[in-house]
Amino acid sequence: MAGNGLQGSLLGVRAESEGFGLAVTGIVMTGYFAGFLAGSRVATSFVSSVGHIRVFAALASLASATVLAHALWIDPVTWALMRFVSGLCMAGLYVVAESWLNEIATNASRARVLAVYMVAMMGGLSVGQLLLNAADPAGYRLFALASILVSVALVPMALSAAANPPVVTLQRLSIRELAGIVPTGVVSSFLVGASHGALMGMGAVYAAAVGLPASRISVFLAAPMIGAVVFQWPIGWCADHLPRRLVIVVVAATAAATATVLGVLSADSPAAVVAMFVLGGTTFPLYSLAIAYTNDWLPPARYAPASAALVRTNGIGAVIGPVTAAAAMRLVDPGAFFAVLVVTHGLIVVYVLWRILFREAPPEDSTVRVLPFPARASAAAVGLLRRRRGNGARLKRGVPA
Repeated sequence: MAGNGLQGSLLGVRAESEGFGLAVTGIVMTGYFAGFLAGSRVATSFVSSVGHIRVFAALASLASATVLAHALWIDPVTWALMRFVSGLCMAGLYVVAESWLNEIATNASRARVLAVYMVAMMGGLSVGQLLLNAADPAGYRLFALASILVSVALVPMALSAAANPPVVTLQRLSIRELAGIVPTGVVSSFLVGASHGALMGMGAVYAAAVGLPASRISVFLAAPMIGAVVFQWPIGWCADHLPRRLVIVVVAATAAATATVLGVLSADSPAAVVAMFVLGGTTFPLYSLAIAYTNDWLPPARYAPASAALVRTNGIGAVIGPVTAAAAMRLVDPGAFFAVLVVTHGLIVVYVLWRILFREAPPEDSTVRVLPFPARASAAAVGLLRRRRGNGARLKRGVPA
């Protein structure tokens, strides 16, 4: 994750300095999310054919090579293709890691395993942003460093003496079917994906466009990742003890308000870093809330396929987010980057408030516990969500949530 985080921010900075243009850069950065969306399904078939360790080794090697390819051929088309391959490889690496975590997790340890995984992912991304200070982004050294970090991830996996865990094929649940049952979860997941795609895909581009040096860009981009880890648990606690949709509204409204403030702050000010910390702390937990609220309306047997459908929905939104942000920044100015975040979070607020007016919440004894779930996790991780807080019987509804 450190290598992946460094690569994403480095490409945003270099695309700006190479003069790709905002529209082209948006397409380039979208390639990663498109590859990620496709990679989760492709990797599962590979794993069932040759096993987890071989797939991890092959994909990590390919991911490492694609980082270096960016340094060899500085061209938008090449970069877009390489970003797609990077996303595909990273999705496959997630499938392997998450399958293993599912295998070792018990009902007693499942929440702790998922929490540690969340910290490892977001912590690695934060370290990757800070590594922008390790060398000049205009050179090749940072590309080499990102490649080394991804390659080193091979070592513990290749030396593992553990047997390959079984490949679990999830029951399929279409997005349309899930939307008919819990439209709030599907719409929220899509809009959260769009906001996360814009933030992670175009954050570095915005920072470079307004003239921040690499040292400031790294802190600016690391702040939301750290905020995500710090805020995830208190927000989850609130959602477990207060009306869940109300918590979603308040958290999304706070994210929209923070993005509004960021639109008027100077990007190189300490206040902007604090605001980015708050933005990350409010936007990233929204995905976990969407999954938990969706599971509130489903029997336990459908938790995994429903969460997998939300992963796909979130991925579709993430593909759209960077392109939308790039178009807005090109048509208006770089500050329109935050306007996109205001709109996506504002739409969540409006939609959920509308649902509150017309649909009652699920019974309290059927709500599941909110567990921190990384936005870029694959469908293989959803098995770690199989825990309920309530002990009452689930009420079957004839109306969508």
